Amino acid sequence: MNESLARKFSLASPFTRLTLITILATLLVTVGGRLTTTTGALAFCTGWPLCVPTHPLGWIALAHRFAVAVASGLMLWLFLSAWRHHREERVLLPLTTVVATLYFGEAMIGAVQTSGASALHLVILHGLTSIALWIGIATLALVAMTRPPVAVDYPRVAFRQRFMDFLTLTKPIVVLLLLATTITALIAGRGGWPPLSLTLYTLLGGALAAGGSSALNQFIDRDLDKNMQRTEKRPLAAGRMFPAEGLAFALSLCLLSYYVLASFVNLVAALLSLAGIFYYVFIYSIWLKKATVQNIVIGGGAGAIPPMVGWAAATGRVDLVSIILFAIVFFWTPPHFWALAIVRKSDYARAGVPMLPVVHGEEETRRQIWIYTWLLVGITLLLPAFQLTGTIYLVSAIVLGLWMIYGAWRVWRMEGNKVAWQMYRWTSMYLLFLFVAFMVDRMG
Repeated sequence: MNESLARKFSLASPFTRLTLITILATLLVTVGGRLTTTTGALAFCTGWPLCVPTHPLGWIALAHRFAVAVASGLMLWLFLSAWRHHREERVLLPLTTVVATLYFGEAMIGAVQTSGASALHLVILHGLTSIALWIGIATLALVAMTRPPVAVDYPRVAFRQRFMDFLTLTKPIVVLLLLATTITALIAGRGGWPPLSLTLYTLLGGALAAGGSSALNQFIDRDLDKNMQRTEKRPLAAGRMFPAEGLAFALSLCLLSYYVLASFVNLVAALLSLAGIFYYVFIYSIWLKKATVQNIVIGGGAGAIPPMVGWAAATGRVDLVSIILFAIVFFWTPPHFWALAIVRKSDYARAGVPMLPVVHGEEETRRQIWIYTWLLVGITLLLPAFQLTGTIYLVSAIVLGLWMIYGAWRVWRMEGNKVAWQMYRWTSMYLLFLFVAFMVDRMG
């Protein structure tokens, strides 16, 4: 019986032993945190990260912080060990990365609470994170003991190449465009320049969410991307990165985005960002992209959420303005991506993605671009129609709208990839200029 158990559970690998030691240290942190809370020791040892006890109970809080420091070092060591020696492990690497992210996310919330923040959603998030952390680390120990990982010394890759590969996973150009709609909505919602800290945390959380979603999308589409000229050189498609690395990186960014927004911005912005991640990954990437020609239309909701996040960061709510901003980006998405789909039609056909020009032809796609452009321009005029913006935005929306209608008309009436590619580029500039006009108008 003992021999059978020994075969099933092994402590032979250094990673397994490190995992168990980290569990013990985390247990001490958990017990210390509970003891600090129940005794009220925190009141006698204020400040972060160190404090000077003013009462014997204060030493409990100080000891807890030392335990946190030790456990944090062990967790970081565990994380680095997984990324150094177990990059191919499709369960172990993502699981270790998620566990480490949960641990430091919980520490972040604890630090925020120590500094005086006592919002109910942070208390709930702290508790849920603790539960998730223990489930994750227990699962990690079980995986490590039942399938002892073998340490591998991978060939060294130039730092610049690795950095660029991870950056490519986030689709930085897309992230910048999404952040542009976020920051302009944030400034507009405040009616002026917001505090620097609010701006930085909103942009950081938004960048992490958008980058993590894009990385998950590339993980899901890694085999499909091999068949498209536009995407065949991406890190996962080209084989420069193991799938486990892409998944671990993506999950970490998505989790961190929620912790940053929930801790330093507000709950509404955090929940909206989380909804955007779910929408893009599950509704678009997994379900719609290969299932229907309406993939871009319905999936456009994911890219329409960032301006709502910016507005919620400024106001703490979802209202008519943010809903119209959502609708603007939602109806902007089809003309933008269908123009690209015309240019990349053969790529999508080869990859088996049912984009509109592949299934119904270019003529129908050009007609749909024309129709959706008119809908888009109409939606942009709702803001002044409801007296939510002034003259600056109204004039800008009309001028920019006429520009878009002209571009869509050229696509509808003229064949060839040149006008379609020009429309694709024009739509990007259009969205940026429109949101800048909205921001300037609201600041006035």
